[in-house]
This record gives sequence, C-alpha cells and structure tokens, in this order.
Amino acid sequence: MSTEPGSLASEGMYTKLIDRSVDEGNTDSAQSSRDAQPTLMVCSLTSGRQWNHPGPYRVATACLTAFCLLLLMVLVAISVRQNSSRAGGKGQDIVSQNSSSFSMMQKGCPNVTALTEEQKTTKKENNELMQEIEQLKAKIKQLEAGPTPKPVRCSEDWHYFNESCYFISTFGRSWRESQGYCKSNGGHLAIIHTAEEQTFLWNLLPRGHWNSYWFGISDEKLEGDWYWVDGTKLVGGFWEYGEPNNHIDEDCGYIVKTEVLTRVAIRSWYDAPCHMSLPWICEKASR
Repeated sequence: MSTEPGSLASEGMYTKLIDRSVDEGNTDSAQSSRDAQPTLMVCSLTSGRQWNHPGPYRVATACLTAFCLLLLMVLVAISVRQNSSRAGGKGQDIVSQNSSSFSMMQKGCPNVTALTEEQKTTKKENNELMQEIEQLKAKIKQLEAGPTPKPVRCSEDWHYFNESCYFISTFGRSWRESQGYCKSNGGHLAIIHTAEEQTFLWNLLPRGHWNSYWFGISDEKLEGDWYWVDGTKLVGGFWEYGEPNNHIDEDCGYIVKTEVLTRVAIRSWYDAPCHMSLPWICEKASR
C-alpha cells in the first residue's frame, strides 16, 4: 500500500495539533490547580479569557457594598419619617375623636338624666298596671266561681238586724218563762232602744185581733221604775197613749199589733200582769 506524501504531511500536522492540544490541556489543568486558591476571577466580556487580578475588584465591591448600605439607610430613614408622620396624624385623629366624644357626652348628659327619670316613671306606671291586672284577675275568678254566699249570722228561725238576731215565738208563756226560754238559747227578752229597731220588730209581727208579745222590760222592783232585763233603766220608750197604767198589778211590758191600720209601731207598748201567757220576742248577738 503506497502512501502519498501529501497525506503523510497532513497526518503529521494533525498529529502535532493533537499533541499540542493535549499539552495545552495539561498546561491549563495544571494552571487551574495552581489557581484553586481563593482569588477573584472575572470573566472578560470581550475576549472570553480569564485572568487573575483581585485588587481593583475588591475596591469596587467594597464601594458597591457601601453604596448599598447608604441607600438602605436612606430608605430606612424615609420609612421611619413616614411612619412618624402617620403616627402623628393618627394621634391627632385620636385627640380629635376624644374631644368630639367628650363634647357629645357633655351634650348627652341632660338627655341621659331625662331618660332615667322617664324610665323610673314608666316603671312605676308599669307596677301600678300590674297591680290593677292582678285585682282584675281576682275579680274574674270570683265572678267565675259564682256569687259569694252571704255569711250565716243567725240560726234558723232567727232574724238579723244590726248585729242582733231575733226570734218570734208562736205559742204563749209567762214573762218569766219566756225569759228562761231566751236564756236557754243564748239570749234574753228583746231590749229595744231605737225607733228603727222597734219598727223592724213590729214588721215581723203578724196582724190580729190583739196580737201581743212579751219583750224585756218590767217594773217589778218598784212601781213606775221600768228596767230592762240587763239591769239598765228605761229612758223614753214607745208606749201607747195612756200607758203604762198599772190597771191590775201590771208589771211587765208587751207589744200589741192589731188589725187596725191606724196603729203605728212607735205607739204599741202596753203593761200587763207578768203571769199572763203570751208569745214573746227573744234577742241575742249575731255570730
């Protein structure tokens, strides 16, 4: 196989180039190893080559750092000033608000007093209304329960008048026996002091030819001195004209009611013998 001189020359040149590249690569590796120490490496924008010149760039870096610090301080100072201004404005706003609130409180004090008084009045009126409501409720309950029965003041067959009960008998006894009957029932023969009481009893008596009823008066001790059964002396009385007359030893008093309509209650007393048998009128205190 023959070899052309041109090709040999070319191969020789190629071989040299490779060897040179290898040598340069080894040289660069060695140089990189030597430059592994902390140095400032700066890349050139124009040539793309590297070199080792740390001095000027350290100064530039220090200046840049100082400039950045200065700029940062300026920014901090501006921020602090703005915050102070804002705080001052807020303080003025707070003071203004406090002043306004104080003024409103001063203006509102009379209103608060008036409202307090009105509240007290309303509360009092409400309490009064509640009391009226309770009273109305009680009345409603009473109406729903029906009419309240009247209290029983006198026993059966006795008639009530002015805190006393009266009994009208339907058969006759002597004056003393009549008084005994009344005592056995807790009373006595009727004692009559007023025209109203006399009229009340008169109206209870039935009309007849000569209906007569014993009541509690006599002059047995001394003729002409009339005393009630309780020992008190008679003052006045409701005697018929010409009575008492002591016609035949008449020492006890009785009431007469006849069919004669012209007779009146306040002119109906007579005297008669105490042994006569007549109906009677008892009286006792009501319950």
